[in-house]
Parts: sequence; structure tokens; C-alpha cells
Amino acid sequence: MNVYQLNELNNFIRRVVALNFAQPLWIEAEIAQASRSRGHLYLDLVQKGDNNESLAQAQGVLWENDYRKLRINHGLALDQVLREGVALKMQVRVEFHERYGLKLHLVDIDPAYTLGQLALQRRQTLATLEKEGLLALNRQKPLPHVLQRIAVVSSEGAAGLQDFREHLAQNAFGYQFHVQFFQSSVQGRNAETELIAALQTVALRHDKFDAVVLVRGGGARLDLAAFDALELGRKVAAMPLPVLVGIGHDVDETVLDLVAHQSLKTPTAVADFLVQHNLFFENEILRSAETLQRYGMHFLNVANLDLERQEQNLRWGVREKMQTAAQNIHRAQQMIPVLTAQIFQNQTSNLDRFESLCAALHPDAVLKRGFSITRFEGKIVTNPNQVPEGSAVQVQLKEGELRLKNTRNLFTE
Repeated sequence: MNVYQLNELNNFIRRVVALNFAQPLWIEAEIAQASRSRGHLYLDLVQKGDNNESLAQAQGVLWENDYRKLRINHGLALDQVLREGVALKMQVRVEFHERYGLKLHLVDIDPAYTLGQLALQRRQTLATLEKEGLLALNRQKPLPHVLQRIAVVSSEGAAGLQDFREHLAQNAFGYQFHVQFFQSSVQGRNAETELIAALQTVALRHDKFDAVVLVRGGGARLDLAAFDALELGRKVAAMPLPVLVGIGHDVDETVLDLVAHQSLKTPTAVADFLVQHNLFFENEILRSAETLQRYGMHFLNVANLDLERQEQNLRWGVREKMQTAAQNIHRAQQMIPVLTAQIFQNQTSNLDRFESLCAALHPDAVLKRGFSITRFEGKIVTNPNQVPEGSAVQVQLKEGELRLKNTRNLFTE
């Protein structure tokens, strides 16, 4: 049985690795952790399976000299790629040291691969949000007529935050905005968690705000990776307030741009949107006031014309009635003498007729026609029973008077 010293085994492994991996090779892995020391970048690389379990891991290093060369070749994109949570396609030189073990020395990277992985992940996130019915959910939230109470989620050091604040405060129309700031990272590994926490705080106090604004300054595409996260997209979609996003990019669209109520290019563009929204409402009010004034003047003019017409009709009506009354009075004045004479004539005729009737009905006229008047004790007798038996009555004739005695209702002389 052969027994080897650890040094001998590691030396053998080093020679095997050196013989089999003489040239650098390309691998795909995710950076689980990154740390910098003395200009060197040390990486913990990992490969994950479908269930996010770790299938393989290794130590990687980017020496300071190699870092400078890659920085010249890739510019600032290098710093955006070499950070935790980013999937890389990298060229490595495999080395095994008897004392320090296996190391993968970075020689080159392919930033396009990382961007492609982010784009794939973004498409998967959008498909999930669409399947869950969340893509248009926040856009269905109605914007208040006036946006004045604004909850701003951003990083205090974000490049565009100050521009946003100044743009609102110095708007040309003098609109007042009440802005409350909620701190959160807007890039890096903690950005998603902090953004969700800040939005949750705003959601709990949604009755105090009209809208949520999420802003940050400009940056490269990889700086926006946090805004493609699925859980953050879900949170924005489900917010009880409209969410306005201005994260400082001109070309690329993040998941948040598609989920938010409004997506604008920059923080100042968000400020402009708020000002323009309120200006539109003010213009609507002014137009409504002008329309109301115009209709009011129209109805007032119509009413004045109608009043003038009624006044004129009243004047003509009164004048006509006065003329008619004057004519009636004049006719009455002319008719009074005629009517008076006619009345006197009629009354005279009636008086003559009544006089003739009275003369015809006078007792003397009746006596002349052969009638008589019987009186008992000075009262005219119309019934024999009015005269007691044996009593005398006076009978008046045209020529003289008789005295008769009642004998059993038979008058004898």
C-alpha cells in the first residue's frame, strides 16, 4: 500500500492541471461574492441548478495588472459586470497551487453574455407578470386631478434626486408640492430588498399621498438590474397608488418601466410630468371658467333682450290700453246725455203708465163701473161671516150710501 504526502499529491495534481489546461478556457458561472484587497479582486464562483441549489463552486481571482488591462478593453462596463449576483462568461486560466489549492485566474470576460442573461431573465419576469395579470394593474389606478403629495423612493446620493427636487421647487407656475423622501438603494445587491421595503412603507400610508415617484440618476444597463426583479415588479404593480418611474436611461426599458403607471426618461422628466399634469388641470379649470362665463354672458344677453322685449310689449300694451280706455271714456261722455234722456223718457213713460193704472184701480173708478164697497164698523167686508147677525153694514155706491142689516147672512134694507 503506497502512502503519499499531501504535498506530493498536490504536486501531482498541479502537474496534471498544467498538462491538461495549458491554455485559458471559457466558462460560465455566477459571482456569489466579490471582495477587493490590495488592488486584486477575489471571487467566489458558483453554478446553480434549476432549484437554485449549488452544483459547483470555485475560487477565482483577478490580479490588479489583469484588471487594468480588462478595464482598458471594456471600460466602465467591467465594474458593472464584476459584482455579486451577476452571471459571467469568463476566460480563465486554471491553476493549482500545492499550498493554496485550485484557483481560476480571470483573463477576459464577455459583457455581452451577462447582458444577454439579464435580457433572458427580464423576458421571463415579464411573462410571469403578464400571466399573473400584473403588467397593466398599476396603470389602471386613476391619477388624481392634482398631484401634490408625493412619496419619493430613492437613494439620498442618487444623481437625479436633487435635480428632481429643484425642478419641482422652481417650477415656473408656482405650484406647491409636498414631497416626503423614503431612503433606498437604487443599485447593487440590496437594491431590490430596500426598494420593496420602502414601497411597503409608502403603501401602509397611501392615504397621505397622491402618487409614488421612484427616481435615480443615469447609469449603464447593468446598473438597472434591480429594476428587472420579479418581486419588485409585483410590488409596484400591486401598489395602491400610481407609481411614476424615472430611472435615468434613454434606450433600455426595465420591468419597472412596463409595470409602473408612468415611465419617464429622467427624474427631471418625472418632475415635468407632475407640473404638466397639474397645469393641464388648471387649464381645464380656466377653460371651464371661460366656458361658464361665456354661457353666462350668453344667457344674460338673452335674458336682457327678453326683458327689453317684455318692457317694450308692456309699454305698448299700457299705451294701447290707455288709448282704449280714453276712447271708452270719450264714448261714455258722448253717450251719457243720450242715455240720460232715454232713461228719463223711459221712466216718464213708466210713471204715466203707473199713474194710469193707479187711476184705473182707484175706488172711485171702480164705483163708477157699478161696483160697491161694503164696510162694517169702518172695515171693508169681503166675507158675510165678518158681520154678526143683526148688525148693520154701510154699502158705498157711486151716488150715495146704503145701510143694510144682516139677517141670517141675508142683508135687508
